[in-house]
Amino acid sequence: MSDAGPLDLQVLDEDLCRVSDANGVCVGHFKRIQGVWKFKALGQDADGHTVPGGGPFTHRHNTVLAELNPDSVNAALL
Repeated sequence: MSDAGPLDLQVLDEDLCRVSDANGVCVGHFKRIQGVWKFKALGQDADGHTVPGGGPFTHRHNTVLAELNPDSVNAALL
């Protein structure tokens, strides 16, 4: 499991934001879908392949936020 918090956000485009743990590992993305931000968790299997919906935040997959900022992301996911 990753060292979770605090989480960091990196804007990739106007509808996509990368979420990284304290070690800089990508744990998922927030995607703007129909006007709200939806979290899409990511993990890796034993062979290093990406597992959509997996990883340390699988229990938070599909979390919805109306507003995206570091405080709201950390409050919702941690």
